[in-house]
Amino acid sequence: MSREIDRRAARTRKALHQALLTLMLRKGYEALSVQDIIDEADVGRSTFYAHYTGKEDLLRRGFQMLREELKEAQSTARAGAKASHDDPLGFSTAMFEHAARYADHYRTMIGGRGGAVTENEIRLILSEMVRQDLSSSLHDDTIPRDFVVQFIVSAFLTALNWWFERKPKLSPSQVDAMFRSLVLDGLSPLMGDESRSSAD
Repeated sequence: MSREIDRRAARTRKALHQALLTLMLRKGYEALSVQDIIDEADVGRSTFYAHYTGKEDLLRRGFQMLREELKEAQSTARAGAKASHDDPLGFSTAMFEHAARYADHYRTMIGGRGGAVTENEIRLILSEMVRQDLSSSLHDDTIPRDFVVQFIVSAFLTALNWWFERKPKLSPSQVDAMFRSLVLDGLSPLMGDESRSSAD
């Protein structure tokens, strides 16, 4: 019985998340109400509030899927024959590809309250991923590790926003290559030469 309840709850959460994404494209995040979302998902108000405290909570918790996708992509990359285990930017390719797949949603959320929530959640996820990668690749503690993490994450978000606003026709791999080139050059004094060359 509990498994059936779990499956039903998972279906409800998925329906609500999909409704949010659909409505964001149609109306924009700022204009959405919880009533809009539950109408689109065909879910009762009490059911919605059994899972989420509001639309911001729904948006924020949707990023759990992004975290899982990025972790899986990292594992896949590390399992590859040419993958470097000393790459502090192991997340970047998967993240740019994810952004390309959901480009319309990212553009909708950039700016306004939705943008603030989105950027904060992405920043938390990326900080976690970068911190994990740096544990094996950073050999020099001259610069505090937390500062290095925030430098990489901020550079990524700058690249992401620039891509959407200025050069949307570039492919994810092109933007990723530019991002990696600039950031890895900056990190190279803190990493061994072997690590720098293997990440190219």
